[in-house]
Amino acid sequence: MDKLKAYLIGFLIAILAIAAGIVWYGGWKLLLQVILTLGFLGVTLMLLFFTGLTLYAESWKYGAILAIFTAISGYGLYLSATWRNLNVVAGIIVFFVAIVAFGIWYISEPDLGLADRFRSAEKLERAGKYKAAARKYEKAGNYLKAAEMYEKLGWMESAAWAYEKAEKYEKAAEIYEALYDKEKDTYYLKEAHEYWKKAGNMERAAKALERYAEEEPWFWEDVAKLYEELGNEEKAREAWEKALEYYQKEAQEEGVFYEDVGNIARRLGKEELAREAYEKFLEYCLKEAEQDPMWWKHVAEAYDYLGEKEKAEEARKKYEEYRAKIMRANEETSNFPEEKESQS
Repeated sequence: MDKLKAYLIGFLIAILAIAAGIVWYGGWKLLLQVILTLGFLGVTLMLLFFTGLTLYAESWKYGAILAIFTAISGYGLYLSATWRNLNVVAGIIVFFVAIVAFGIWYISEPDLGLADRFRSAEKLERAGKYKAAARKYEKAGNYLKAAEMYEKLGWMESAAWAYEKAEKYEKAAEIYEALYDKEKDTYYLKEAHEYWKKAGNMERAAKALERYAEEEPWFWEDVAKLYEELGNEEKAREAWEKALEYYQKEAQEEGVFYEDVGNIARRLGKEELAREAYEKFLEYCLKEAEQDPMWWKHVAEAYDYLGEKEKAEEARKKYEEYRAKIMRANEETSNFPEEKESQS
């Protein structure tokens, strides 16, 4: 048993012992009096704190309401402590329970006015209260109608969300493409791509991703692969060419990208360019391996690209030797003195 459980059990036992002592001393009536008094004391102190905080923030309206609730709770505390007018105490308890229930009900639909809560979604729609109608339709699970309400309000992202919940993914994708045309935010193209995929329209998904890659070029490779899946070799090659152009620029700043240059160039049949890229990748990996032996793995890969199998095997052996050394070191550090003693 952990300490927290032990403390909780100890606390519970202490509470039960105190309750038993109160019953033994003054009977069940005294126990009820103590419970009510402590309960009203806690509520009164809490309300008093929030009343002061609200008045300090100069929110006079809510401060006055909280002050009234604090006074009622304080009166309940007085009656409980003096054990008078128990029917009034019961009434105060019922009042606070009703207030809490009303608060929970009200918070469940925070955007609706009090009168609108008792109207149907259809009546709210006919009255032109599209926001309230949308909330009602959502609560009823009618996301298609909710989406229509959001469109009438011009809340297009909310409409897209509702269409998604209604599994009308093509409508959501169309909305996100329209939002991109208006806002020029590439996030919307990425979302459009995802929803076209969910809708099963891979052609439109590819077009959306292609537009996205024009702004974010590291996605050209994904565009190329998607067009390959669709069997559109011409569009796939165009995307691979753009991916190659992107990685060539990146490789000038960070040599690790020469591997991508080589792979794409080979895919496009540009063997001379691929070999040049792999040689530069090898050069980069050899430099890194001087500082970090983990790079011998990539050195081996570079030699494999260049068809130099013997050198690739030598590099792979160095990588395996380094791995074995690390494994031995880990085993040694994991055997603490107390473990060795217990084993002996």
